[in-house]
Amino acid sequence: MTTKIIPISQARANIFKIVEEINKEHYPIIIKGKKNDAVLLSLDDWNAIQETLYLTSIPNMKESIIEGLNTPVEECETELPW
Repeated sequence: MTTKIIPISQARANIFKIVEEINKEHYPIIIKGKKNDAVLLSLDDWNAIQETLYLTSIPNMKESIIEGLNTPVEECETELPW
C-alpha cells in the first residue's frame, strides 16, 4: 500500500484534488501538522474498515468465514435458513 505524506498547508491548498485522488487510488494520505498529524481516506475505505472491525468482533465469525471459503459450492445448501 502506498502512503503519501503531505504538509497541512499543501492539503489545505489542494483539498479537492486530494479528495479525488484518495477516492480514485484508495490509499490514505497522512497530513503532517506542526503539532499533530491526521489521516485522510475515502469514505468507501472508511466504511470497509468499520465493517471489518464489526465482523471480526463477532465471536467465531473469522472461523465461520474461513470454513465457508473452504467449502466447495456443491456442498453448500441451496436453501438458506433465513
